[in-house]
Amino acid sequence: MRISTQMMYDQNMRGITDSQSKWLGYGEQMSTGKRVNRPSDDPIAASQAIVLSQSQSQNSQFALARSFATQKVSLEDNVLGQVTAAITSAKEKLVYAGNATLSDDDRLSLASDLQGIRDQMMNLANTADGNGRFIFAGFKTEEPPFDAVTGAYKGGAEPISQQVDTARNLVISHTGAQIFEGITSNAKEVAGGGYGETNVFKNLDAVIKALKVPVDTDSAAADALGKVLSDAQTGITNTQNNVLTVVADVGTKLNELEKLDNLGNDRALGQTKQMSDLVDVDWNAAISSYTMQQAALQASYKAFSDMQGMSLFQLNR
Repeated sequence: MRISTQMMYDQNMRGITDSQSKWLGYGEQMSTGKRVNRPSDDPIAASQAIVLSQSQSQNSQFALARSFATQKVSLEDNVLGQVTAAITSAKEKLVYAGNATLSDDDRLSLASDLQGIRDQMMNLANTADGNGRFIFAGFKTEEPPFDAVTGAYKGGAEPISQQVDTARNLVISHTGAQIFEGITSNAKEVAGGGYGETNVFKNLDAVIKALKVPVDTDSAAADALGKVLSDAQTGITNTQNNVLTVVADVGTKLNELEKLDNLGNDRALGQTKQMSDLVDVDWNAAISSYTMQQAALQASYKAFSDMQGMSLFQLNR
């Protein structure tokens, strides 16, 4: 095989450029902190990193969804706490209204008190979140779910749900009908059978109207008032039990969201470590390789420098 001066120069130049490329590659790793800066650095690790990055993004999206869900459920929990207090107060007023020693004026005063409680509960039932969306309206969040005058529910029939993890779709709010018109499976029946009026607002409206009718000198009106009060007491008790059931469900959801958040955080830590193992630089190995490659490059430069001005005729002397 013939060896020309040009071949010797070309071989040395290739050695220099290869050493320089490797040296610059290790320098890039140390400057970026990444062992894989482009797919050609490690095709298998790069492809795995893309899949893992998608999983990390999905996990972050679920974390954001859980944050939104927690805010919604926490707001409902707070409102239901106030609703429970209002119902308890109304129940006490209804029991007191059955006192036979009360005068018509006393009953008028009770009617006024119950009207105040009813208005407070209506305001709570038509609560809106920070974005102006009504929390008990189902998917019809743009309008108040209850008619302030009649107490009729006009919101959506389906509660809002939110996907909060890979395989978990969680109902994050109850409809107004479920809370203020619903009854539990063990609800009490009114005298004569059935559950009577289950809408708490209509129930209170009937009592308020009956309390305003004078009964001191009208036995028939007194009997009618007694029937209304009896039915209302049963109805308000059923509403109270129903609301407490909803409150328990809300508490369960908050607890589940907290556990899912912890699981998501653990998953994120594992994904971060896995990503680091795939693409992050091994500093000890990188620094060592950088130093060795720098020495090799300097040796290549020295060898090439020594060859300058030389030819095969000089080597064969």
